[in-house]
Amino acid sequence: MLGSIRKFSKTIYAKILLGIIIIPFVFWGMGASLSGGNKNVIVVIEKEKYSIQEFVDFIRENAKPNQKIKAGDIEGLLSTFIGEKLIEKEIEDYEIKLSDNSLSKLIKHQKDFMRENKFSRTEYEKFLLKNNITSINFESQMSKQEKKKQLLDFISGGIMPSKFLVNQSYDKINQKRSIEFIYLNDLFKKKLNFSEEQINSYFDNNKNKYTEIFKSVRLIELNPANLVGNNEFNEIFFKKLDEMDNLIIEGKNLDFIINKFNLKKADSFTFNKSGLDINSENIVGLPKNLLDRIFNLNDSETITLIEIKDKYFVVEIVKTESIQKKIENISVRKKILLELKTIEKRKFLAELISKINKNSFNKSDFDRLSKDENISISKITLEDQEDDKILKKEIVNQIYRFSENKVIVVHDIDLSENYLVYIDKIMSVTISENSKAYRDYKNLSKLGVINDLYNTYDNYIKKRYKIDVNYQALDTVKNYYN
Repeated sequence: MLGSIRKFSKTIYAKILLGIIIIPFVFWGMGASLSGGNKNVIVVIEKEKYSIQEFVDFIRENAKPNQKIKAGDIEGLLSTFIGEKLIEKEIEDYEIKLSDNSLSKLIKHQKDFMRENKFSRTEYEKFLLKNNITSINFESQMSKQEKKKQLLDFISGGIMPSKFLVNQSYDKINQKRSIEFIYLNDLFKKKLNFSEEQINSYFDNNKNKYTEIFKSVRLIELNPANLVGNNEFNEIFFKKLDEMDNLIIEGKNLDFIINKFNLKKADSFTFNKSGLDINSENIVGLPKNLLDRIFNLNDSETITLIEIKDKYFVVEIVKTESIQKKIENISVRKKILLELKTIEKRKFLAELISKINKNSFNKSDFDRLSKDENISISKITLEDQEDDKILKKEIVNQIYRFSENKVIVVHDIDLSENYLVYIDKIMSVTISENSKAYRDYKNLSKLGVINDLYNTYDNYIKKRYKIDVNYQALDTVKNYYN
């Protein structure tokens, strides 16, 4: 089981395939439900039938390591499955082929298979062994991906953006902007103060927010040293992992696993979803990805193997409990104050944006606010959209979405940085056709045009083929993953 999951998860394999092409199509909403016929058929494309089993195999092969497929994911996965089949039909119709010689050259030029700038058969074989894949299967996947790339290259070939589009792309990012801004956090510091009564009232009305789930676990990090007595991630190591995984499936507990594989004593931790201990004061020393995975386990999964970035852990859930925190808890009080401030910030910003949209707040109101609240106005010139010397990149990107002589409100996602901005002047720039930057932005403009073309091709291919989805079979798959 673990071996099959690992098959597609190793970094080199993933990098090679993902680096070649990502199909930008999503196919859904086509065709009517099949009436009658084979209940095991999930979709028919131009009279060619695809079974439920083929679709389930596709899901397993394309799932991320340890990904838990939910019923809500199935429609999107079917879209991807249909998209793959349509692309295969397009490749066949356009008679796109790849010779054995071309495939060989493609593989031999992968840098991951090179040693001293030459193709190494040893590195290639090591890669196949590590990823538990045969050369035939790998080369088949490489061939499919290269044909997809050729198809998309064929569709987008010969596209050349105009000088106007190149200059537009360049100006959009590199134009200078002279702005004035008020740092609204200075205003919030003056206005956002809360009494003990307000704090207590908010806590009483929202006690459920301060009830946290804590998990007590025992775990051991697995590596070649403690599992097979060396430092190599070799076949023996992965066989041991598979053996351990099978024992877990059989219901063996962590103590049995420890004795069976002569492992050291397990480490014990108790933590909430944020990785804090029972007092919500100290952070446990575990990777965040591991903490997230533990909290996403089903209740039935009391012991499991988890892989995190080529690190392996056997984890046993000892206890899961819900704890009601008290208002005297420092972290609770901080959270209440933060939430009260966020509520008031949102209310203030929403009212301000509403006034701006109704043209009832302009530059004179901007200046008046500064004077009335005794908050200074800062004046700066942004050199380009990448200029984050004073303002965060997130804030700068928002400013570049608006036109000249406009008052706007900008803030980051958690409202920790909030600004009232007046865009005073926009200074457009052009680019020389002989510069390297021109070539770069020409390619950028080309990508934009190609993306539009792909969207058009997406719509075309949907209409070109007759596609019928068996929604009863689809429900069967959904129920399986419920």
